[in-house]
Amino acid sequence: MDKIYITGHRNPDLDSVCSAAAYAVLKNATDPDNNYIPVRPGHLSESAKRILASLDITPPPYKRDIYPKVSDVMLTHAEKVDVSGSLNDLADSYNVHNPSATPVFEGDEFAGLITVDDIAAWMLIHLSEEDTISKIPSIREVMREQAEPFGTDDLFEDAKSVFYSSSKRGIAVFDENGYAGYVTRRCFLNTPHHKVILVDHNEPGQSIRGIETAAVVEIIDHHRLDAVRTDLPIFIDAEPLGSTCTIVYQLFRRNGLAPDPQTAKILLTGIIADTLILKSPTTTEVDIRAAADLSSICGVETEEFGLTMFSNTEGLKSRDPQTAVTSDFKTYAEKGIKVGIGQCEVTTLDDLNEYVDDYLDALESVRIRNGLDWAVLMITNVLNEHSVLLCTDYKANKKLSYKNIGRLTYDMPGVMSRKKQLLPEVLFAIGT
Repeated sequence: MDKIYITGHRNPDLDSVCSAAAYAVLKNATDPDNNYIPVRPGHLSESAKRILASLDITPPPYKRDIYPKVSDVMLTHAEKVDVSGSLNDLADSYNVHNPSATPVFEGDEFAGLITVDDIAAWMLIHLSEEDTISKIPSIREVMREQAEPFGTDDLFEDAKSVFYSSSKRGIAVFDENGYAGYVTRRCFLNTPHHKVILVDHNEPGQSIRGIETAAVVEIIDHHRLDAVRTDLPIFIDAEPLGSTCTIVYQLFRRNGLAPDPQTAKILLTGIIADTLILKSPTTTEVDIRAAADLSSICGVETEEFGLTMFSNTEGLKSRDPQTAVTSDFKTYAEKGIKVGIGQCEVTTLDDLNEYVDDYLDALESVRIRNGLDWAVLMITNVLNEHSVLLCTDYKANKKLSYKNIGRLTYDMPGVMSRKKQLLPEVLFAIGT
């Protein structure tokens, strides 16, 4: 059974984590021959954590990267011997399994590995000294000095390089609990490649670290396509809808299935979050129908559910500005100009003056750290469909069609969508 990871983008929002979690439910139901595991490649904002906790939804576990690790190739064979035993204890194992290394224990404690090289070396040394072998030695007598163990999270390529420069035939592998297994030279003959499904994104730069080493097998998304390159044709469902969770719900229906109430709540959460309670201009009739169906399944009223969700949104005044700016931040390149666009949702803009200077400073720090020419942050009041835009100092600010209402701050009445409303404005300002 293959593990197939389902991941959203590196700065996860609710649509990203909810679509991954729900799609894993669908895939495990329709493909029992594989194990589909939802993960998130980044940390959730405090607001997202609070919303999910209030809805009793557990987010997918954090997975930092998808690079091949030592744990992907290590051996965990049950055969083992005690350090006080003799080589006779290895005989049956060698006849049946022919292992190049065998774990050795002293009671319950791992003592090291004994390898065929250890045995051959002992025999040759003994014969050279005594010209005969009169007794069977103990495991303790034969074992030689051990190599520094690997960790389960050590990168495959790094471990391979170390192993190939070593004379050892086997090296132990440890995790946080101690001995976990071992590796031999044969373990490094072929590089493992994880299988991955991308949801709510398709661009490599937004994906989990190490995506270039993985095999992408599906893409489920509602953004523009700048997809990763694949060696084989794959299933792609990319639709201009308000939420990836809407697409996942449609895939449930196409497979003749209905999500259970908990999965329906997860999907509804993603739709409500990404469409801003179905008010965003990205919202389609398909999103509205999906939200109605899912509300019925989990027994809630859509508008009330959305208002309750966003009532758990943490105000920007109490958040760390740099964390808030980067929690939902995407970068774009146009005509050689690199721009970053972030978005935060709030339930009021009345307290903007109390934190605007701190957020402008944080935005500039994020711009410098990421090597950007321009960075902007859209702060959206989801209740009255009104946003303001904070910008770093850049010449394109003068070309924005929004009214300047303060230092590097612009009024955006009726603007709620980064993708459909703000991004075209930003690209236009860069290109003119």
